[in-house]
Amino acid sequence: LKPYITGYKNHVVRSGDTFYGLAQRYQTSPDSIQTANPVVDPLNLKIGTNLVVPLGFSVVPTNINFTYTLLTYVIEGLRARYPFIVGKEIGKSVSQRSIFALSIGRGEKQVMYNASHHANEWITTPVLLKFLEQYAEAYARGGKIGNENARDLFESVTLNVVPMVNPDGVALVTGQLEQVDAEYQRAKGIAARYPQVRFPLGWKANIAGTDLNLNYPAGWAQARQNKFAQGFTSPAPRDFVGTSPLSTPESRAMYEFTRSNNFALTLSYHSQGEIIYWKYLDYEPQGSFEIAQKMGRASGYEVSVTPFASGFAGYKDWFIQDYNRPGYTIEVGRGTSPLPLEQFDKIYSDNIGILTLGMTEA
Repeated sequence: LKPYITGYKNHVVRSGDTFYGLAQRYQTSPDSIQTANPVVDPLNLKIGTNLVVPLGFSVVPTNINFTYTLLTYVIEGLRARYPFIVGKEIGKSVSQRSIFALSIGRGEKQVMYNASHHANEWITTPVLLKFLEQYAEAYARGGKIGNENARDLFESVTLNVVPMVNPDGVALVTGQLEQVDAEYQRAKGIAARYPQVRFPLGWKANIAGTDLNLNYPAGWAQARQNKFAQGFTSPAPRDFVGTSPLSTPESRAMYEFTRSNNFALTLSYHSQGEIIYWKYLDYEPQGSFEIAQKMGRASGYEVSVTPFASGFAGYKDWFIQDYNRPGYTIEVGRGTSPLPLEQFDKIYSDNIGILTLGMTEA
């Protein structure tokens, strides 16, 4: 079944094979085969050559729970179909799951989008992956993504995507972890101290009970004071700030990844509320409010300042504080997280404009 998850098959060239014939056989297109095999001459196929043959459907599913294991298959499939997508591991989670970053483009200007800092906000992961897939397809075909020419974007910007910052937490919420698993039992024990939070669906933290988006060195002491006042004084399904800034391997991985690059702009995807948060304290990076307004018009989302009670120690806060560059938290959808997948199409449609503006306006 793996080819029907990763979206491609391997084919060893035989006598008489052509890209057209293979496209008919696998219900795909010759262009897709050429994109996946850029160094192969379709007019001079050599017997025994191993070809990647994309199948005739999208790699990124948008109608099932996006587990960590599914993420690994989707990344494999995207990189096989589009060899110009570069992937690497930027760190490990508490349970030693990989935290991946994918990049596309060769421009000097760099931007970075991330998703699923919070476990039960995993719907943001397929939002970024679907955008990456459609962008790659548009680049390969000479088309557009949003209203932008994909090949122009590719040459001017390098887009970095961290699709799942919190793989352990997502594995818990999406049902990948079973009750017999030690990870599940550990989380259940933590959750028992906070019965007001639904388990496992209300879980936002990493598997050790630290809220990753409250673990960055930007007003962390204030975040601690705020959350302790709300009763989150120990490892919890949500809102525990950790023992110190960057006390988790996941936030540390994001911190080091950011420090090793030169991002002109970042987008951090969360749910819910249909809101764009653009500011941290009195920091107002040049042009950041104007960009936020453009994103608001493109999406219909409200542009707002983060409420004081949750306005510290997030990734966006730290990025703005340390780099004085535009950084945004995008809250997608409406309702209680995890949002139902029935909202995906609207969420994605609302955010194409934001995701393209992040590259053009940085």
